[in-house]
Amino acid sequence: MSRKYAVVMLCEIAEVSRAGYYKWKATEKVRKVRVEQDADLKEHILAIHRIRPYFGYKRMRTALRKEGLQVNTKKVRRLMRELGIRSVIRKKRPFAGRKPSIVFNNVLNRQFAADEARKKYVTDITYIRVVDDFIYLSVVLDLYNNETVAWEVSERNDLDLVLSTVKQLGNGDAILHSDQGFQYTTKTYANLLQEQGLTGSHSRRGNCFDNACVESFFSHLKTEKLYLEKPRDIAHARKLIAEYIEFYNTERFQKKLGDLSPVQYRESIAA
Repeated sequence: MSRKYAVVMLCEIAEVSRAGYYKWKATEKVRKVRVEQDADLKEHILAIHRIRPYFGYKRMRTALRKEGLQVNTKKVRRLMRELGIRSVIRKKRPFAGRKPSIVFNNVLNRQFAADEARKKYVTDITYIRVVDDFIYLSVVLDLYNNETVAWEVSERNDLDLVLSTVKQLGNGDAILHSDQGFQYTTKTYANLLQEQGLTGSHSRRGNCFDNACVESFFSHLKTEKLYLEKPRDIAHARKLIAEYIEFYNTERFQKKLGDLSPVQYRESIAA
């Protein structure tokens, strides 16, 4: 508004000093740089947390420094708190009414090939950077042809995100494999799988290779789409994700599928 009104008058209305306003304006660029740096650090922290979920803020700081990122423990602790992540290891505090997590056997056991469609699924969640914040994408892939058969986006990495994704599968006799994230070890999740006739399967703790197929899909999505077009907000992110999944399913050929896309492979076999 300073183009239309005098700065002195605007400062009087806002009840701030003129000197204070100019000091704030001079530090605005510094704040923007700091926000951008924090967002970059959060991205690194999330990537490390996915592979090493048992790292607390002290070991997280060490891991960041090994990547050449010099940051103190207080800042790491603050950023982890803002992201809502913490070490999976807890001190045992017995109390009444404790409900243990439900952990399935590793039924899939890295057998990533499937002879039929809709018999073996893998699922996981990844973070998507949107300017200086993050949203979360949950997907389910069919190992028969690597087709993305269900997906959902949310601003919260919570149980509802997982449940809404799994419900898209409908009922069927199939394996659904995931890591041991807190959403996938709840009684509510186990009950939903039972209702839909799905057999739960869990990766070993902290072993990302047990779910390598879905990790590969996330890598392709980010490098081939999201890092190039950079989502502006959640609506734009959802649009970009939908475009890539459509491309991935119908056009992006894969060597293991005989240079066909997932849908082309499924339709060719059916024919």
